[in-house]
Parts: sequence; C-alpha cells; structure tokens
Amino acid sequence: MNLDRLVAGLDIGSAKTTAVIAEVVGDLPKHPTVNILGVGQSRTTGLRKGVVADIEETMRSITKAMQDAERMAGAQVESVYAGIAGEHVQAMTSTGIASVTGAEITRADVERANAVARAQAIPQDRELIHAIPQEYTVDKNVGVRDPIGMIGTRLETEMYLVTIGSSPAMNLRKAVERSGYRVQELVLEPLASALSVLTDDEKELGVALVEMGAGTTDVAVFLEGKIRHLGTVAYGGLNVTSDIVHGLGVTQSDAEKLKEMYGAAFEPLVPHNEKIKLPSTGAQGEREIPRSLLAHIIHQRTQEIFELVLRDIEQAGLIKKLSAGVVVTGGASAQPGTADLANEVFGLGSRIGIPGEFLGGLADSVQSPRFATVTGLVQYGAHRVALGSSTGKGKRLSLSNAGPSMDNLAARFKTWLQDFF
Repeated sequence: MNLDRLVAGLDIGSAKTTAVIAEVVGDLPKHPTVNILGVGQSRTTGLRKGVVADIEETMRSITKAMQDAERMAGAQVESVYAGIAGEHVQAMTSTGIASVTGAEITRADVERANAVARAQAIPQDRELIHAIPQEYTVDKNVGVRDPIGMIGTRLETEMYLVTIGSSPAMNLRKAVERSGYRVQELVLEPLASALSVLTDDEKELGVALVEMGAGTTDVAVFLEGKIRHLGTVAYGGLNVTSDIVHGLGVTQSDAEKLKEMYGAAFEPLVPHNEKIKLPSTGAQGEREIPRSLLAHIIHQRTQEIFELVLRDIEQAGLIKKLSAGVVVTGGASAQPGTADLANEVFGLGSRIGIPGEFLGGLADSVQSPRFATVTGLVQYGAHRVALGSSTGKGKRLSLSNAGPSMDNLAARFKTWLQDFF
C-alpha cells in the first residue's frame, strides 16, 4: 500500500453517511484506476434536504463512517474529498476573451482566457467550487475543444461556473474538521456520480444523470462531453417512505423495511394476487395487504419525482438532445422497476447507474447505486493525484496523525482548468 496515493471520499447524505478509502494505482489522468480498500457507513441524523442542520450530529455520523472505512483499509487518512449538493447549488455560463500573443495559441493564452471567464463577481454569500471550460472560439471558429497549437489572434472561452451557498459549505467543512479530517476539496455530488456511472460515449451523445438521494434528487445533463445543465428537485427517497407511513399506517422504520423487502417502483411488475404481512402495532393486530398496494404508493411518488425532473430538463431545452437517454442512480433508485418507470416517463432508454469501471480491490463492496457519489469522489481525488496536484495523505493505523498541511491554492486554481466534467 502506497500511503501517498490514498484518497478518501465522503458522501454525507440525508439518510446515510458513506466513506470510501482507495489507493490510486493508475496514472492516466483521465481515468486513473483506484483500488477500493475500505468502506464505512452510518446513519445520518444532522442533515435536512442535503444541508447540515446540526453540526454535532453530522460530526458523529462522519466519525463512525470514516473510522469503519479506516479499520477496513488498515490505514488512516488526514483529508477527504467531500460531496455537496442541494437547492443552494447554482450554475452559470461565463465567457472570457484574450488576445493571442504569438503566432499560435499556447497554454498561457488559454489560461488567460479562462482566468477572465472565471473572474466573475461572485456574491458574498456564495462560493465558486467548479470552473469548467466548455468550448473555445478561435477568431470565428466556434466549438473548438482544444485550441493549443491553432493559429489565430482572438481566443474566447465559454466556461461553466458552479457556485454553492457559503453557509452550507462552511457548516459542512466545520462538521468534517470537528471529526478530525481536512476537506481537500468540495465536489458537487451529481458531477462525482457522473464520474463513476456514466461512460464517455454517453456524455458525448447526450445523457441525463438523475441521482435520487433520500432528501433531494439531483439532475446533471451532459452533451458533447461536457456538463450543460444542473438542477435539483426537492423530493427523494424519504418522501416515498413518508407516503408508505401515511398510506399503510406503519412506523418509519417499518416503512423502510417494507420498501426494501417488497417494494417496486413500477406497479405492473407486481402480481396482483401476492399478499404481504404488515408489522402489528399497538393499535392494530397483524394485517395483510396486496403487495401491489405498496408498489402503487412507491410508483406514484417516484413518477411525480421523475415528472419534475422531466420538466426541469425540458425548461433547459435539452430533452430532445439526450441520444443516450437517462441514467438513474443514488440510493433511492435501487427499487426494482425504477428503470422501467423512467423509460415510461421520459420516453427514452433508461438504465440504473452502478459504479464498477476503473475500480479494483474491494470493488464488489461498492457495486450498488447508493455508492455512485462516494466512488465518484475517490475517482475525482484519483484524478487529482494522477495530475500531481495533490497527494493522498495516508498513514498506517499504528502511526500517529500529523497536523494537516494547507492546500496549495495556486495548484487548485491551475487544476480547475483541467476539470474533466
């Protein structure tokens, strides 16, 4: 195990906090291979709609998940790549223009144009986390992907700027730091998930990633290899559970168990004559209901979520550009029939996104949609390590922790230019 090449991903979801520790073993910056060494999970109790509402509770969830992952990996880490999402996320397109200094365009010219595009006035209550070059224009040639080496006098860049609320970001960092770790970088969760479950071909052809979490459902649309749209729907798996609680008169924990054991997101999949027993409560004895009633409740709420996602993509004017269809991922997408329902609502080919590509080691322990974000976070970290802009901060468990070193801000700005979303 090379401790300098350890990376840790931390996904603090509304229902579960998941940590993964991995070792970077490949050096291809675009797709470095990572060996999964440790996985930890705990219940989240301090989040509401994807935003930290109680720092102490969130800290406890982080500590348990990270310690479990460290025990499994046999090593400790100092810093983590942490996911962030929610309704506070905003994105905008910005342009930057630079005059070309020599006969042909150099890396320095590209960096100047990118710096101009990135120098947007960001409001005080917001923070820039991703600055992603979309395409370049050289003189009047539009749609250029890599202008270096081309001849021209005027270089224009179009950049996608992703900002988050300063307050949610600060509270998330504080919860992680109080748990004894440093946030190496905050990464937008749907972008991390895209790394672990989407193929390059899908991103090229046009694909919508629908990440169904417990509190919210995040949407990311890719076309021609780049991110084109981000959106959030304020409903997720917890809303489905809540509907089961009210519809069947069961407790929250029983609703979760019923959903896991007998649930289906597409009602036609369930035979109408199949019965299931409901747990008895103080007020009521044992009851039996058709399994199709449970499926009906899940189907209705999941359909509503998908319809809100569809409306969001239509408003962005991108629904007709999704040649590769829809990829649904996240913990709430694990219900049987989710892809069938997505097919019906979106009218496009759909599949469930499961991590697996470019993963080694204990890869089988993360092959589920609920691990899409956290495996994407370690792949994002692996990309940084392969570029040489960051090193993993790992130690064998027997060693004592040294103090965390400060981020090299200049290196972070430089690597933004090489973002691969």
